[in-house]
Amino acid sequence: MKVKFYTPVREYHEKKSEFDSAVLAVMEKGEFILGEEVLQLEKRVEEFTGAKYAIGVASGSDALTITADILGFKNGKEIITSPFTFFASVSCITRNGAKPVFVDIDEDTFNIDTGAIEEKITENTVGILPIHLFSQMANMDKIMEVSKKYNLKVLEDAAEAYGMRWTGDGEFARHSGTIGDFGIFSFFPTKTLGAYGDGGMIVTNSENLYNIAKSYRVHGATKKYHHKYVGYNSRLHTMQAAILLVKMKYIQESIEKRAIIAKWYDERLSNVESIKIPKIKFNQQPAFYVYNILSEKRDELASYLKENGVQTSIYYPRPLHLQECFQDLGYKKGDFPVAEKISQQILALPIFPQITENEVNYVCECIKKFYK
Repeated sequence: MKVKFYTPVREYHEKKSEFDSAVLAVMEKGEFILGEEVLQLEKRVEEFTGAKYAIGVASGSDALTITADILGFKNGKEIITSPFTFFASVSCITRNGAKPVFVDIDEDTFNIDTGAIEEKITENTVGILPIHLFSQMANMDKIMEVSKKYNLKVLEDAAEAYGMRWTGDGEFARHSGTIGDFGIFSFFPTKTLGAYGDGGMIVTNSENLYNIAKSYRVHGATKKYHHKYVGYNSRLHTMQAAILLVKMKYIQESIEKRAIIAKWYDERLSNVESIKIPKIKFNQQPAFYVYNILSEKRDELASYLKENGVQTSIYYPRPLHLQECFQDLGYKKGDFPVAEKISQQILALPIFPQITENEVNYVCECIKKFYK
């Protein structure tokens, strides 16, 4: 049997007529740049997440770069974040000359250890950039408590977190990305809400930040050829918005199906002594964009699964403090031991709404055979 890590083809064939109609409608109208569908998607995202404002941009990476710029993450200022994340979470800080200050991760969740943030704050610190990864959000109660105490900006990297909701100590659940000053989502094809190309979204509850971000995506213009800011060229393509509008009709069903698949893995792998399943911590609603395990002999297991037709991925094989491009930050091996250890053990298994129970069974049987 062959089990792909992810494929969009099954979803496309399930809803082929809807996707084809959506794309052809854009072609018929010819409004490819910030067309009607982009505005419709922004409204749907606002409704689903509870954010007051949403701004469609070209990618999740662009969303991070734009919002980091607006929040003043530049010119030598310090921003506290995690070293165990995708490159864009930190490049958005360094791109304008700011300095990422890393905090190690929680061993159970792989998200930032929020109990260690406060000790890294200096007079030069202006913000915190939490990343909601690995099916769950970082401890936003603690992050917001610290940010208010020290008057820091909070940029939530929710690129992988569409559908995650945080209750914490509060009475009502709040969607990822809507708690800090800005939040961002990625619509990369593999994501829980994924386009058929690149795409991203910025969300905020501040009218002022919304107006600035809306201007930043079109070169900083407030109206055509009138530039208040030095912005960016980053607009969500109308055709991708049309595709995402189709997917938004089924997003809750998709999130629930991913949770069922995660439960299949939990049940079948819970007794395998050589692997560890991450815990969902705090009072929150997870969304299983990925399903990770910690595994003994990780690389050998990944090779064995590949030989038996199972595709896997590693998020992430090298923490950012050990990346060559960030050597000037002065970190060295051993500075963040939890992130370094997890990077050698973590392995992502196939999970997407159209995967079958038989395929999950096969993946789990292969894992059990390897360790036997």
